[in-house]
Amino acid sequence: MATTMTPLPKTRGGGFLIESREPSEIFTPEDFTDEHRAIARTTDEFWAKEVAPHLEAIQNQEPGVAASVLRKSAELGLVAVTVPEAYGGMEMDLASAMIVAEHVAKDGSYSAWHGAHAGIGTLPLLLFGTEDQKRRYLPRLARAELVGAYCLTEPHAGSDALAAKTRADLNPEGTHYILSGQKMWITNGGAADLFTVFAKVGGEKFTAFLVERAWPGVTVGPEEKKMGIKGSSTCAVYFDNVKVPAENVLGEIGRGHIIAFNILNIGRLKLGPFAVGGAKNVLALSLKYAKDRKAFGKSIAEFGLIRHKLAEMAIRIYAAETMSYRVVGQIESHLSEWSWSQPDAAAVYLKAIEEFAAECSYIKVYASEMLDYVVDEGVQIHGGYGYHQDYAVERAYRDSRINRIFEGTNEINRLLATGMLLKRAQRGQLPLVEAVKKLQAELLSGPSLSGPESGAFAEEKKLVENAKKVVLLLLGAAYQKFMTQMEEQQEVMAGITDAAMGAYAMESVLLRTMKLGDRAGIATDMTAVFLRETLAGIEATARDVLAACSEGDALRINLVALRRFTKFEPVNAIELRRRIAARLLDAERYTF
Repeated sequence: MATTMTPLPKTRGGGFLIESREPSEIFTPEDFTDEHRAIARTTDEFWAKEVAPHLEAIQNQEPGVAASVLRKSAELGLVAVTVPEAYGGMEMDLASAMIVAEHVAKDGSYSAWHGAHAGIGTLPLLLFGTEDQKRRYLPRLARAELVGAYCLTEPHAGSDALAAKTRADLNPEGTHYILSGQKMWITNGGAADLFTVFAKVGGEKFTAFLVERAWPGVTVGPEEKKMGIKGSSTCAVYFDNVKVPAENVLGEIGRGHIIAFNILNIGRLKLGPFAVGGAKNVLALSLKYAKDRKAFGKSIAEFGLIRHKLAEMAIRIYAAETMSYRVVGQIESHLSEWSWSQPDAAAVYLKAIEEFAAECSYIKVYASEMLDYVVDEGVQIHGGYGYHQDYAVERAYRDSRINRIFEGTNEINRLLATGMLLKRAQRGQLPLVEAVKKLQAELLSGPSLSGPESGAFAEEKKLVENAKKVVLLLLGAAYQKFMTQMEEQQEVMAGITDAAMGAYAMESVLLRTMKLGDRAGIATDMTAVFLRETLAGIEATARDVLAACSEGDALRINLVALRRFTKFEPVNAIELRRRIAARLLDAERYTF
């Protein structure tokens, strides 16, 4: 590939719960290559020259404007970053695609156009298409000559995608499938030329098809009236006895779920950089406004409660950014000797991403909720002006809300993440049972008599280690109570996901800050605050989960163990946030 990252050791999906990592073993933005930084600059220049001047036209859905801007981005290769050069792409690595996503995310409407085309509009064909299909369509998608869209959701089949009613039947001659049905909430639907459509062959076999808009029987409904991302295109798409050539079946008959779920994993991961880019922009707007706005005779940036908000916005951005690129690095570690030229290229690529499906769900949930927090506080800092449409933060507030629904709702992802870890344990891919038994033996032996560790970040390392132990404690208690019925306990599953996601975030943040060393700046302060607040949140969640899984003496024993793992001395978070805010206000942007 055109961009080469420093090789990292291979890790296992979910392995963070039972393994320790060194700072050098994770990928962070500080590891970007010259090529990575160049593509970031190119994307920023494109944004300033081609997107920013047309934002109002895109927001007002002026015909053809967004598609025209998308085509200009294609001229720079920005919609085909990972597409092989043989099909007109840049053939760069996964990190490059994530960097582009982050740098086009200043506006939710345009980023929806870009993300849907480059992601779910193109990747199904790239990863599952035949050579003939790729030759026919990929170069035109890479040029944005064709706009791509993904037709999965139906009026009565959202999170439960396999409940789809859209049907495809093979004609007697075996040359075409007759496709009929309706799809809802199709991003880019109003301008799309090529749809990846999921339907049931014979009413049973869930299958994907490549369907051209120009074919008779394909019609697109009017633009939906949405709360946010108003400049994006969202339509229903109808298929009325559409004749789809048999050679346009994508993947295997009856295996459409493999395409749907793998593409969603990639989308969940990419939502991390999208949310980070949007949040950085809102933080910059909020910093500038806080410095300019005067109240009670001074800038509101001098007020402690405003500084608290600004600092917390940056802390959460730092965590989401760190988690996102760590997962990118973990995936890339499985692709160090991989290339598109090998016969099983797509299968190897997909396997690497699927390995970290739980972590992709963590990214989706954490980043979308981080962005919601940042835009909400951005509005609050702007006060009444934040509620006015003349201010960009108002639009960002509305645009953010869809991210908790996109790519599988956050509720679904909270169930999936822990469910995937349990499945990996059952298949022998992740020794969680052994880890839980080891923890139980440790608890029975009582507290260690050895003194606390010393050295830099010794206390923080202990906090991370204990957070992981809390997750194992919850897994053990839940499995002992519910056994094979555990996945039916949605609140318990979601609580375990929140604890595990918190532990993953804590470790990621600590490792990055340790890796920064002398360059850490206020990242050290952000880490000190983040680790303790996150562990406190894990403790609150764990109490609810343990109370649902045990009672009487068993509950009391579990709570004693919980207190042992979540006990820490607080830092002066007020002073640390003041220092963080001061640094941010000096820079007027996200920094550390």
